Amino acid sequence: MNSIQLNITGMKCGGCVNTVENILKNSDGVQNVSVNLLTKSAYFEINKTVPNIDQVLENLKQSGFPAKIYINDFSKKVNKVQLEKKKKWINQWKKLNFALLLLLFSGLGHLAEGGFLNLPILGNLFFHAALATLALFFPGREIVIKGFKSLIKNRPDMDSLVALGVSSAYTTSLLSLIFPSTGFPCFFNEPVMLLGFILIGRFLEERARYQTGSSIGELLDLQPEMANIYIEANTVKSVRVHSLKIGDEIQLLAGDRVPADCIVINGNSSVDVSHITGESKPIDVYSGEHLLNGSLNLNSTLRLKVIKVGEETSLAKLVSLIESVQSKKPPIQRIADKIAGKFTYFVLIIATSSFFFWWKGAKQIWPDLLINNHHDLITTSNHTLHNSLGSNAENFLTLAIQLSIAVLVIACPCALGLATPTVITVASGKAAKKGVLFKGGDKIEMASKINHIIFDKTGTLTRGKPFIIDYLNTADKLFLLKISASLESQSRHPIASALVNEAKKQNLSLLTIKNIHTESGRGISGELDSIDGEINIGSVEWLNSKGVIIDRKSKEILETEENKSHSVIGVCINKKLLGFILLGDLLREDSISSVQKLREDNYNIKILSGDRKETVVELAKKLDSPEAEIKWDLLPEMKLKIIENLKKSNKVVMIGDGINDAPALAASNLGIAVGSGTQIAKANADVVLMGDQLSGLPYSLSLAKRTIGKIKQNLFWAFGYNLIAIPIAGGILFPKYGILLTPSIAALLMATSSITVVINALSLE
Repeated sequence: MNSIQLNITGMKCGGCVNTVENILKNSDGVQNVSVNLLTKSAYFEINKTVPNIDQVLENLKQSGFPAKIYINDFSKKVNKVQLEKKKKWINQWKKLNFALLLLLFSGLGHLAEGGFLNLPILGNLFFHAALATLALFFPGREIVIKGFKSLIKNRPDMDSLVALGVSSAYTTSLLSLIFPSTGFPCFFNEPVMLLGFILIGRFLEERARYQTGSSIGELLDLQPEMANIYIEANTVKSVRVHSLKIGDEIQLLAGDRVPADCIVINGNSSVDVSHITGESKPIDVYSGEHLLNGSLNLNSTLRLKVIKVGEETSLAKLVSLIESVQSKKPPIQRIADKIAGKFTYFVLIIATSSFFFWWKGAKQIWPDLLINNHHDLITTSNHTLHNSLGSNAENFLTLAIQLSIAVLVIACPCALGLATPTVITVASGKAAKKGVLFKGGDKIEMASKINHIIFDKTGTLTRGKPFIIDYLNTADKLFLLKISASLESQSRHPIASALVNEAKKQNLSLLTIKNIHTESGRGISGELDSIDGEINIGSVEWLNSKGVIIDRKSKEILETEENKSHSVIGVCINKKLLGFILLGDLLREDSISSVQKLREDNYNIKILSGDRKETVVELAKKLDSPEAEIKWDLLPEMKLKIIENLKKSNKVVMIGDGINDAPALAASNLGIAVGSGTQIAKANADVVLMGDQLSGLPYSLSLAKRTIGKIKQNLFWAFGYNLIAIPIAGGILFPKYGILLTPSIAALLMATSSITVVINALSLE
């Protein structure tokens, strides 16, 4: 299967989302479809046996949703982002200015017709007919054409409702102007004001929607355009970043951003990496350390070597990950989109029913209704511009037309479609700034339901950078280190790194590996050149199971109070014990505060470790964790079993960092990987803490709860608004209270509803 992302134009509401999803789902070879109204994109997988997706694109185009395949070219994103942003806003401003101009003339026409302004032409009915025609054929043309196309294809959407409302108002007014005897109302100002309010609403909505996704733009702004490259020993030339190649050496001045993923080859400085890790404190970097694309050099010149460019850099991958957050919708959004897909049919039925009820039925029930509700604004002419005020409707046909149009334009499937993705996008952006990456909206929803938290110990609660404390029960410490570092040199386990780094410090030459075998969570065995026999390195219990004899004196040494709190590995050749290596690890700076915050938030906490009891108990004391919360001497499959049992009655999150944790991360309801951990752990995780801090964990879980709370608020507002507004627009309050909504006011309320949903999303803290 190949993953495809499309950029789609023409989507305006949840009904559009549902239509696009159905088109894609009904296409050959397409699976796992997810459509995002906010980003105007679609994600899906296509079977490799399908030669191309031209037919899919054609089907979308025929339905009024032109689409193109999204090409994930990081350099093009950076180069085009400002240009496209500028072009988009120019078009939006043109529409907004046209809408404001139409509203201005319409308002002046009211004043002129009422005698408040001495400009007879502005009060002339033919002037307003021309104004309505301009509104319909210029700013409103796209809406009307697309709306009717969708209606003809039996896929009505928001534009369909607006198109019906606008064209109905225009057509009845035109018939009234040409054939006064029809008795139709004449309100040319209605389509003008209706389109004006809709265009203003869409501008403000688009503006707010842009702000919800601003995190990607902020990340792209971190990518510099130029870089200083060494062309000779100390000669520097300025070049465009996209021309950099792996292996190039560049100069990074104080105040410059790193143009690609690099390694420091000369110099030292303080560097701000908060865009990747969320850590506010700058880090000190020296020769040999890696720097991430977009990091800010603060105080000294560095000489760097480029190791990754373009879309392979950390910044490019971070942008791509945030872009794809919406590829997996939370279940709550899928329900809303399905409802929005059927919503327009419901509105059409209500509008049609309202028309016939007020035209034919209402006069049978309330024959004196219009007489009782007539006010001083009533005139003897059908052609007054003020007929649109509703309460002065002169006959039931006029009333029926106005109310049915009001029902069409007040309904807001836009709010339903935007209720969820706006909040998810805001939340994922805020989380990314704190160094927390959710891999989809469904992960955010799951994070909000968590009640049980499981921590791995090494590399999660501790730094995951063990260091050698001592060598026990050996006559040759350097030989013990050389053997163990040589065999562990191909492992990515933190203990292996500690052994290899110490061997480098001691200037030991490592032996070549002849063969190697790893038993996850237990140890490693294999053969080395120049060494006769099989070498085993691992836990004391594992060595025992291999038949290695550990004498009583050695056991006593390991059981001393000083040694019990540290990790121990044993090394043997041909089942003959060479000695033990004692290792220590430091707690992360914020482990204690993070665990305490999670307890205050009423989470149940467990610590699962493959380390020995004494080491885990010592850690638990520092965290104020009772012994009931901890487990030790656990193999990966044992961790897995504990998680499976807990999942039966709880929502469980697992936090880990290593290869050993990958099965547990995948099996839990929500897997969270610490960013300093291994790639396989990150790949199996649903959430990644990018920095070296755990403070992002309580923040991310709290943010998830607030996010779902906001989504529920938005959905409550969207459903509640429609449930209340549609009956009012349909005239339910008119017989008793004389309250009616004009189509233009209905359009204003509709636009306000969408904007309210987006603004509420932006208020997420």
